[in-house]
Amino acid sequence: MLLRNNYEIIRVLDTLGARSLVIDCLKETMPYWVNAYDISQLEEIELEELLSATKRELTPLSELDAESASIVQQRFTLIAPILNVLSNDEGRKKAIRTIADANNISRRTLRRYLCSYLVFQDKSALAPKSAVREVALSDDEKNFRWALNKYFYTAAKNSLNTAYKMMLAEKYCDEQGHLLEVFPSYYQFRYFYRKSKNIQNFYITREGKTEYQRNHRPLLGDGIQEYAKCVGTGMLDSTVCDIYLVNEEGNVAGRPVLTACVDAYSGLCNGYTLTLEGGVYSLRALMTNIISDKVIFCEEHGIRIERDMWDSSMLPGNIVTDMGSEYKSQNFEQLTELGLTITNLPPYRPELKGAVEKFFDLIQAMFKPVLKGKGVIEPDFRERGAHDYRLDACLTLAEFEKIIIKCIVYYNSMRIVEKFPYTDEMIRAGIQPHSNSIWEWGRKQPGANLISVTQKQIIMTLLPRTTGEFTRMGLIVNKTRYKNEDYNSRYVPNKEMVEVAYDPESTSFVWLVEHGSFVKFELIESRFKDKSFSEAEQLRTSCKELINSSSVENMQAQIDLANFIQTIADSAKKPVSPSIKGIRENRKREQDRQHIDFVEKYVGGGANE
Repeated sequence: MLLRNNYEIIRVLDTLGARSLVIDCLKETMPYWVNAYDISQLEEIELEELLSATKRELTPLSELDAESASIVQQRFTLIAPILNVLSNDEGRKKAIRTIADANNISRRTLRRYLCSYLVFQDKSALAPKSAVREVALSDDEKNFRWALNKYFYTAAKNSLNTAYKMMLAEKYCDEQGHLLEVFPSYYQFRYFYRKSKNIQNFYITREGKTEYQRNHRPLLGDGIQEYAKCVGTGMLDSTVCDIYLVNEEGNVAGRPVLTACVDAYSGLCNGYTLTLEGGVYSLRALMTNIISDKVIFCEEHGIRIERDMWDSSMLPGNIVTDMGSEYKSQNFEQLTELGLTITNLPPYRPELKGAVEKFFDLIQAMFKPVLKGKGVIEPDFRERGAHDYRLDACLTLAEFEKIIIKCIVYYNSMRIVEKFPYTDEMIRAGIQPHSNSIWEWGRKQPGANLISVTQKQIIMTLLPRTTGEFTRMGLIVNKTRYKNEDYNSRYVPNKEMVEVAYDPESTSFVWLVEHGSFVKFELIESRFKDKSFSEAEQLRTSCKELINSSSVENMQAQIDLANFIQTIADSAKKPVSPSIKGIRENRKREQDRQHIDFVEKYVGGGANE
């Protein structure tokens, strides 16, 4: 509710008894409590009047460019946990302090984001203003940075004053070691240090990473619930299932890989993938499953569910992973272009991944007792003399996936979540102790951090990328030529290098990546049509080998040709003094002498015979 009080505009954020939490919309300062009666008679106004008073224009998220939309989502991810503790002054201060330190931003900046969102109640208020060019460092500032890196941020643990003196001796003295007339003061040096100081870098460089992890890293307290205060923090991980499967022919195909994303707040499984192929492939399948309609997905596997049993079809705004190779790949990091934030768990923090680890334990505990003797392995499977569980395998991947889906549906909608910290509001709302009920309630609360994307956006974003080059021959990508008629002006010999996304399984198309958009280019060379990039490269390699295999014969043929020409030239008799007069008549006589009547020669007796 927006209220006007003379030249002041306030927004009511919350009401507790006789008090109301409000924010000054013109000054955009932090919220404060007032007597509810004092504001009960104020005039209520519309958002348009606030926009006019603040001279702001809110651009809808759908109209922002991809880069700005990504920044908006990242900023909202930062403030989302604060919205749940907004009415608690101490909790709000603690959350701001923790988030600012963890993300290496100033508390003032974080408060500015929070106030802008609270004033306008719209994510688009977090959109960046016109880009400001980064100011280049001055010569003195470059020297400051050099001295800090060389003398201060080291295991020697020099004082700031010592680093300053070392800098003067190295950079501000003449050949005789005398101090120059003009040199920066210690206060300038100290100001630059404080302005650019990174407390994490301070501890790691001076005391070592292990010491930092043990004694200086942030301790967030109460496990997952402290780490994820609202819906929208998805934890990703993979595990190899404790069961052997067979293929359609009945031959053992190995153990499947289960990759899952679990919401840390509610425990709901946002999505999963079950494959015999891990790595980036399973990750791509997981992302498409997360945003799929689960009712339709289950029907495709012959399982019918109610929508509220598994109503999850949006990406978490914050994804937490371990340091697995697939999660450190460039492809996975490209997901940040959609606006989500990726958090790689640091060493010595296994408890922060507990939600997804518990998910794997519970899922396997559901099917293993029932499937004993069907390929399920026991703890002794690596011991000498243990039973060979591969011989028991009888389920195919499709059959086992139906079991996994049923287990996940039970996990989401029927498993009792005993240790969830229910609030008074949740008790009054009658929220059932199941992950799907907690999820449904949580995603309607302030701070829920979910992103709506399409299958196409996910697939395009996760495509591998490489560098392409615009030339007169087209856009060259992986030694293959592509074209787009709308880009004819760029096919000039200036060797412009661009970023390109491609499908390793098909050379038919590539996509130019510019400003968050994907522009399609089609293949020029038809010989590579319907081939993968590896097959195209193999074709080029085979062609090169074929050419190389004939190189010796080609060289010998050139030598023989040169020798033949030389022999003819040597046998020719050059006139003593050839006349250059009457060339036209000479040419005519030679033509007549060389002329052949082809009809007479090859047909004979006349053309009618």
